[in-house]
Amino acid sequence: MSQSHGHSQKEIENRIANPPGRGLLRDVVYGGIDGSVTTFAIVAGVAGAGLSPFVIVALGIANVLADGFSMAAGNFLGTKAELDDAKRLRAVEKRHLLEHPRGERREIREILRLKGLDGAVLEAATDAILAKEEAAVQLMLEGEYGLAGVDPHPNRAAIATFLAFLVAGLIPLLPFLFGVPEAFRVSAVLTCATFFCIGAMKAKWSLDPWWRSGLETLAIGGVAAAIAYGVGSLFNGG
Repeated sequence: MSQSHGHSQKEIENRIANPPGRGLLRDVVYGGIDGSVTTFAIVAGVAGAGLSPFVIVALGIANVLADGFSMAAGNFLGTKAELDDAKRLRAVEKRHLLEHPRGERREIREILRLKGLDGAVLEAATDAILAKEEAAVQLMLEGEYGLAGVDPHPNRAAIATFLAFLVAGLIPLLPFLFGVPEAFRVSAVLTCATFFCIGAMKAKWSLDPWWRSGLETLAIGGVAAAIAYGVGSLFNGG
């Protein structure tokens, strides 16, 4: 899907000055897919073993809360590690600017050369960026380390992951919570629909059509569920 935006001078200045960064889309998709897959895997495995709906609900809710919190904590720590590493590299480059000004100038010049500048323009741009420490540091973070210009937010990432996991993870349990007839079949249909919807939503940030992305996610989730159901069936004495 294409994303359009205005190109007036004011719109450009506001957009460049306030870049959105990575955002929370990755965290939501990540948490939603894992929540639906893992919870339905438990539902399928317990149902395959022929256990009662009460056991399914109890294990499912325990999984949603415990695994959801575990994923959120892991995402928080991982994102914080990225943030800490970016701060460390920023400090390193500031120190290098003071201790090795000529070498840092060569680095900035090379980064700008690879962006298409040459001749007098290249030399002038290098000097102009070196005159502003923050601009020089940011350019080297992007050109030398491949880091984005916007820092990630560990707290937001963790909350988004947990909420997405919670919402998607509860869907396979709804038929058992409400005592719906043929609860497992209904749970399977709802979970497959969730897989497909998450995949279709994910297509907004890819070049694949929505239906292909939906079917891909559905296939991955379906394989996980089938494996869990098959393993659970091995313990069904009936």
